[in-house]
Amino acid sequence: MFVDSHCHLDRLDPRTHDGDVGAALEAARARDVRQFLAIATTLEGVPGLAALAREHDDVVISAGVHPLHEVPEEPSVEAIMETADGHGAVAIGETGLDYHYDGVPREVQYERFRRHLIAATQLGLPVIIHTREAREDTLALIREHVDPEVGGVLHCFTEDLDMAREAVGMGFHISLSGIVTFRNATSVRELASRLPLDRMLIETDSPYLAPVPHRGKPNEPAWVVEVAECIASERGISVEEVAMQTAANFYRLFKAAAPEASSEVRQSLARAGLV
Repeated sequence: MFVDSHCHLDRLDPRTHDGDVGAALEAARARDVRQFLAIATTLEGVPGLAALAREHDDVVISAGVHPLHEVPEEPSVEAIMETADGHGAVAIGETGLDYHYDGVPREVQYERFRRHLIAATQLGLPVIIHTREAREDTLALIREHVDPEVGGVLHCFTEDLDMAREAVGMGFHISLSGIVTFRNATSVRELASRLPLDRMLIETDSPYLAPVPHRGKPNEPAWVVEVAECIASERGISVEEVAMQTAANFYRLFKAAAPEASSEVRQSLARAGLV
């Protein structure tokens, strides 16, 4: 079984299954993708994601504001907490720092990120972090505000191995996306081969970053399998091992998602000796 630990189901491309989220999920289930974490990028979008999760018992959600999303008023710690708690979010995010693009000023991103981390700590929920060209500030804020016993994930990770190891040392997981399959992504494939497998997650970040051989198309959750296959090839292990270990990692990190796992999923993990 596979878990897509990061997908934007509310942004499904109209060209993908005619924009039908249910059909996209069915296509993924047909490839043994058994759990989906639907990621929020705005607080306003959380109720819609929660409604989607109520329709599909293998979908869980997060609550947060993306670092590059411009808002008329910055969310307070209380607003983040109330949104997450009120809609059954299993994580806070996606949040973080992106210093690659102009738009939201760095100081605004920094304070927004800090508030998300405080909210996550107070709720005891893991945090989903987007980080790009912001290594020192990202690690410093994690170090200051995140309980290593709760931790979180650096999603769609493309930074270096040293940063990954430092984050792992603070209780974090590292998630790899379809980028790992790209021809020029040699550094990400090195990460795939050298990161501890028990600290790794897989994701699509759909509808973005479709993996090879689907480059140029809108991404979808079914293609998390290609991510797992590439990691397995780089590590010289079976794709089944990658799938089951990353699934077990997901449920250990996102503890609030575990009760939602189907009996079939729990039995699969137990048979593999991973729970």
